[in-house]
Amino acid sequence: MVSRFVSIWFRYLEADHLLIREPELKDKVFVLAGPDRGRMVIREVNDKAEAQGIFPGTVVADAKAVMPSLLISDQEPGQVLEILNELAEWCIRYTPVVAVDPPDGLILDATGCAHLWGGEHAYLKDIGQKLKAKGYHIRAAIAGTVGVAWAVARYGQVTPLIASGEEAYAIAPLPPAALRLEPPVLEKMQKVGFSRISHFLGIPASVLRRRFGQPCVTRLRQALGNAYEHIEPVRPVEPYQERLPCVEPVRTRTAIEIALKTLLEMLCIRLARENNGLRKAIFQAYRMDGKIEEVSIGTYAPSCNVNHLFRLLSLKISNIRPALGIELFVLTAPQVEEAGRQQEALWSYTGDNDLTEIAELLDRLNERAGNNIVKRYLADEHYWPERAYKPVASLTEKPVTTWPVTRPRPIRLLPVPKQIQVSAPIPDYPPMLFRYKEKVYKIVKADGPERIEQEWWLQHGLHRDYYIVEDEKGSRYWIFRLGHYQQTGSPEWYLHGFFA
Repeated sequence: MVSRFVSIWFRYLEADHLLIREPELKDKVFVLAGPDRGRMVIREVNDKAEAQGIFPGTVVADAKAVMPSLLISDQEPGQVLEILNELAEWCIRYTPVVAVDPPDGLILDATGCAHLWGGEHAYLKDIGQKLKAKGYHIRAAIAGTVGVAWAVARYGQVTPLIASGEEAYAIAPLPPAALRLEPPVLEKMQKVGFSRISHFLGIPASVLRRRFGQPCVTRLRQALGNAYEHIEPVRPVEPYQERLPCVEPVRTRTAIEIALKTLLEMLCIRLARENNGLRKAIFQAYRMDGKIEEVSIGTYAPSCNVNHLFRLLSLKISNIRPALGIELFVLTAPQVEEAGRQQEALWSYTGDNDLTEIAELLDRLNERAGNNIVKRYLADEHYWPERAYKPVASLTEKPVTTWPVTRPRPIRLLPVPKQIQVSAPIPDYPPMLFRYKEKVYKIVKADGPERIEQEWWLQHGLHRDYYIVEDEKGSRYWIFRLGHYQQTGSPEWYLHGFFA
């Protein structure tokens, strides 16, 4: 696939951003200034100030002398990157790869994206209209390389659409500054009379390198597509992601469901082809006002069953607020697992296997009642009861040991034993009664003790002597004494579980 890049140049980035925040400045001539070597220098101007002949780099005192009514605002340090990052996040609706291009631009990797808008002309037009509607003055161009797109956006005069293979023709009439060269290099070129790129386009690279340095050769090769230029996207691209732009903004639940079903079919076919299944899915709706509505689901096993995933996500569609309308839908699978043999027994793309309904039931319960409604526990290799189990998220994980079955265990085990007060004979008799939460329980039957030692490789401490006791009402409890009487004098007693 032929690479295509879009460069967006914000001509008055900070000034436009200030005007968006303070609309009362709409008809004013204003600039943003910052300190430089003990004096205030203009950093950014608005379009009206530029029309009056005031440009960045001018000393504020000189500008005020020419135009006393000029409004001066302080430039906020670090604001440029904040604005560019915010705009880059907004532009993700057009492509998943958007990079910041300081101090006043963005780079979009539009490869394979423009056809979703009906072609590159409509793609570029939509970007321009939306950004201008937000209040920004922009110029944009699309080309086969970042360098040419950047050059044409800032210096081009003919067309912003540069076909692949026409890079040299497009940049030939432009000034050397269009290659993003440093000022010292541009000064050298000016001295030898190179006012256009065509003046040195045919000069051998060795001559250019000797006269103007390696950066000049590198920038020229990047612009012509003979050298790779890396761009760093503001958000890492998920390997499993599908996008669906809308010809017209949509607001109805039916339209959202159609978009969701379409994206799920695209994503699940790809996952099934690669023998993978998703464990988590994120469905995002990009609204006209710039906000993003998002819902997500998780599954107990890798799944590429379209109908099942659609039912899970459709439960949350009511949480999506379309407001003025949604113009782009994105479905991402940030967590994907390989579909092994055990997974194939639980899930299939068509949903025909016997155990599919059981696994899908767990997912539906989880989505309807909350993430903690269904839990799975496996036996763990520990002595103390509160450590003898562990929660697991996967249905396919195997236990490392078996559950103890030689001695009875309570139906409900307290995660942390609760201390109780007891009245008990000594040395090894069970209690005659115990007090728990200000209530006294008289014991009529007891069985024990069962000794459980401390795990010396984890921590040092006393052993536990467990008893199963039954009160007058027939309720049974699991209690233990910590240590021996002769070791502690007055040992502590704890309630650890309930049998009924």
